[in-house]
Amino acid sequence: MRKLTNAQLAELLDQDIFHKISEAADSLHLECYVVGGYVRDLFLERPSNDIDVVVVGSGIRVADALKKKLGKRAHISVFRNFGTAQVKYKNIEVEFVGARKESYSHDSRKPHVEDGTLEDDQNRRDFTINALAVCLNKERFGELVDPFGGVMDMEDRIIATPLDPDITFSDDPLRMLRCVRFATQLNFEIEDETREALVRNSERLKIISGERIADEMNKIMLSPHPSIGFYYLRESGLLQIILPELTALDIVETRNGRAHKNNYNHTLEVLENVCKAQENKELDKDHKLWLRWAALLHDIGKTKSKRWDPALGWTFHNHNYLGAKMVPEIFRRMKLPLDAKMKYVQKMVDLHMRPIVIADEEVTDSAVRRLMNDAGDDIDDLMTLCEADITSKNAQRKQRFLDNFKIVREKLKDLKDRDYKRLLQPCIDGNEIMEMFHLTPCREVGMLKQTLKDAVLDNKVENEREPLMQLLMKKAHDMGLC
Repeated sequence: MRKLTNAQLAELLDQDIFHKISEAADSLHLECYVVGGYVRDLFLERPSNDIDVVVVGSGIRVADALKKKLGKRAHISVFRNFGTAQVKYKNIEVEFVGARKESYSHDSRKPHVEDGTLEDDQNRRDFTINALAVCLNKERFGELVDPFGGVMDMEDRIIATPLDPDITFSDDPLRMLRCVRFATQLNFEIEDETREALVRNSERLKIISGERIADEMNKIMLSPHPSIGFYYLRESGLLQIILPELTALDIVETRNGRAHKNNYNHTLEVLENVCKAQENKELDKDHKLWLRWAALLHDIGKTKSKRWDPALGWTFHNHNYLGAKMVPEIFRRMKLPLDAKMKYVQKMVDLHMRPIVIADEEVTDSAVRRLMNDAGDDIDDLMTLCEADITSKNAQRKQRFLDNFKIVREKLKDLKDRDYKRLLQPCIDGNEIMEMFHLTPCREVGMLKQTLKDAVLDNKVENEREPLMQLLMKKAHDMGLC
């Protein structure tokens, strides 16, 4: 973070758009301030093109005056019911709103709004670091208004509310997730009173829609170190409301002196490993996000699958299968997408043990072919997840897995180089089988197809028509089809 004087702020705001806003506000004799995240990010040296402007008076009037000054290249959208307007100009968006004060009823986060002063508007802000305002009027251009010590809180790297945190969070419970999100994104600590208020008000989150919760959770997941957020979510009780399946993993049981690991802590370690693997890679947000969700949910089935075996100790057989079955319900409840993104996460959870099983034994061509067939185009992501899942404290065992994973990756690369889709899909398909034996879709067709597929995946025969046809006719004869 950098320290900025009013003169330095004026210099940073010495841009055409801010001078045009200044002229528009002065022409109407209205006080005008750039506020919130844009000002915060000036201090934190984070780039931003989204500008929020508060006007003591009508924000819509200033937006309209700005549009006229910018000319035809500017576009204005007015939302009179909310008293707001948006001006888009080149790659810049400016949101205008009139200064206001708010009051809330207990059963809703929708406030009763009335016109207010700049002080009223700063009082309603969620956190001190978002309550900063810089005047844009010509006479006071660049003057910082910081009534709650937001700059000092940024220096101390803490998140705190401007007023009583119990009132702040009770009025709008979504602010609790925003609190955790900002702490995670900025790697700040949550101030003690604010942390305690999170615990006291966590149940209030239940009035927030799943869509709003999912939006904040995705932002936490996309942070450089999402485990910071999960620490606060778990500590505050918010995670129990959002993802009770995850908090259920936060337990260690001991029987006959044998304990299993804390699968919640392990999950966060795997999530961090995936984030590290994604560093410095040019991945779109979706690609990053859903692999991280797969990491978060990869062991979600361990609670249901946990068993004590006197001979083996604690076991979690089929936890991947059970976890994959849990994914659609979790996504449905959290209002996460139920499309291909959910199916991708479900597939990653279901398959995440496969490469580990391969790497724990001799790495055979057959096992790698089957893995490639089942994972398809997502094989690289699956390997990333599985490598992240090796968190053993036994350095020798961990290195053996990682060495074997290298062999798996080499065999996968070889398959890709040789056009794996052609190599893994038998050149005789189901339609031809039905035509040859005068069958309609039925169990027998499936059995014949599987025979050919197994032979190709196990590399028992070349994926060529003549050897496959011989195998097909033999199987059909054994089944009494010819």
